[in-house]
Amino acid sequence: MVVRQSGTSIGDRLIDDGLAHRYLLIETEMVRMKALKRKRYEKLIAPIQEELVSMARWVAATGQRLCVLFEGRDTAGKGGAIRAVAEKLNPRQCRTVALSKPSEAEKGQWYFQRYVPHLPGKGEIVLFDRSWYNRAGVEQVMGFATPDEVAAFLKAAPLFEQQLVDDGILLFKYWLSCDQEKQEERFAERVEDPLKRWKLSPIDQAARDRYVDYTASREAMLKATHKKHAPWTLVDFNDQKHGRLTLVRDLLDRLPETACEDKPIDWPPLGHEPVAEEFGVVKPIADFPIRKGD
Repeated sequence: MVVRQSGTSIGDRLIDDGLAHRYLLIETEMVRMKALKRKRYEKLIAPIQEELVSMARWVAATGQRLCVLFEGRDTAGKGGAIRAVAEKLNPRQCRTVALSKPSEAEKGQWYFQRYVPHLPGKGEIVLFDRSWYNRAGVEQVMGFATPDEVAAFLKAAPLFEQQLVDDGILLFKYWLSCDQEKQEERFAERVEDPLKRWKLSPIDQAARDRYVDYTASREAMLKATHKKHAPWTLVDFNDQKHGRLTLVRDLLDRLPETACEDKPIDWPPLGHEPVAEEFGVVKPIADFPIRKGD
């Protein structure tokens, strides 16, 4: 069983200090250090993932509703951060929500309406791969929303989130940052790698010339929606592996004490020799050929 001591988070201290329109950027003193190697990353993430499993058990046992928003720059690493949280958890309990662009019917609805059905129920964890904050980011910068629509959203979002928090949802909002130099490296990698090209879109191409515009829209969003009941946390993702460690550690540290006894399972011996598979009607297909030296 993993036991973690709870404590006051940096984010809570930032809000409590009265910096109502500031935001928290989590960076270590060695954020520009040499990129974290996979082997070391896996060693560091392993005990944190044990804590995540304990946290999920606590969520289920106590009926909590945990909702985490992942926003940030294109290529910052939202997908990898979400996998770092969800990889070892039960997919029936922890689910990822990544909505496509709104349909014509959804465009005529209350803006938050299409997100509400995806909010967590009792004992659930929901990870939003982008969220209602699309309106303050890509929709604003790329002209998909009018200035009036953006202004209305920035006014409504804190009220919407206040309702979620007042109803007992544990809401966390993360924004993943990376420099444009690093963003360009990752775009180039996607162009060259046929397994990653699906991640590129015309929006990505257009956004390359609007890095500064995205910065301005982010700052306006933070000024309007960084509230005590739903603060933002910014995490440096120039090194994605380091960023994942920082984000997940912060999430766990900001939750209440989540120690939850892992009840032992009575697993008696089988009682007989193991039985091999037998097939009658349909047989398995031939194994994939693996040759010496492959």
